[in-house]
Amino acid sequence: MLILRWDGEVAREQHDELVEEEPLEIRVQGRAISVTMRTPGHDADLAAGFLLTEGIIHQRQDVLLIRHCDHKENEEDNVLNVLLDPNVSVDFERLTRHVFASSSCGLCGKATIDSVHGQFPPVQSDIVVSTEILTTLPEKMRRAQTTFERTGGLHAAALFDASGELIALREDVGRHNAVDKVVGHCLLKGPFPLDQSVLVVSGRSSFEIMQKALAARIPIVAAVSAPSSLAAEFATESGQTLIGFLRGHRMNVYSHPHRIAFAQTSQANH
Repeated sequence: MLILRWDGEVAREQHDELVEEEPLEIRVQGRAISVTMRTPGHDADLAAGFLLTEGIIHQRQDVLLIRHCDHKENEEDNVLNVLLDPNVSVDFERLTRHVFASSSCGLCGKATIDSVHGQFPPVQSDIVVSTEILTTLPEKMRRAQTTFERTGGLHAAALFDASGELIALREDVGRHNAVDKVVGHCLLKGPFPLDQSVLVVSGRSSFEIMQKALAARIPIVAAVSAPSSLAAEFATESGQTLIGFLRGHRMNVYSHPHRIAFAQTSQANH
């Protein structure tokens, strides 16, 4: 779009590229269960990840088909229907996100930590990642963010293995959508489950991101910014290693540091 940019001395007209944001209605067996604002693209990944992290599905075999609904000419493909295996029982009344949720929402009326843990047990994983590898991950994620380079307005979620190799990356205007997209991609295409991986997110780590990581069995979550207090509490109870302020050669470890191989043997006791 054409904007007016002020550089401190003069105003000039120039073109600027903005990130897209549109609603996506997710249906299961033809019944609407959620509307979320998202960046169009990888919608099937988003739907699969959402259904997994909501506890509706648990494995690739639960999904028979994901497709956009028929639409009229000039209408956007903003309605997605998911057909599940007949053996998958869906309790539509239990779902708490049938209504509009903004792309930047946090808890979205979700249940308490206790109810989440009733659905997803703590993570069991023997993965160990060195600090040398962890500190390289934010820059690797940034280099893989093609859309961010053009718009500067997207969150990213990236999955890496213990050696620092990128497994998958997705971008979205909503940070929790980016997590759903990357988790959904791995559910549909592999590898899955993700108990030998590290999730890196731009921005901060919230309770909802930790809950989504737990549903996907991700043992290590790292963010370039601070976690919320609820995210740290949830990670401690969920057996997840939570890292914040992963910048340069520094990081804060908030829970379960046994999965990190520190470069220096002299750790401060606390």
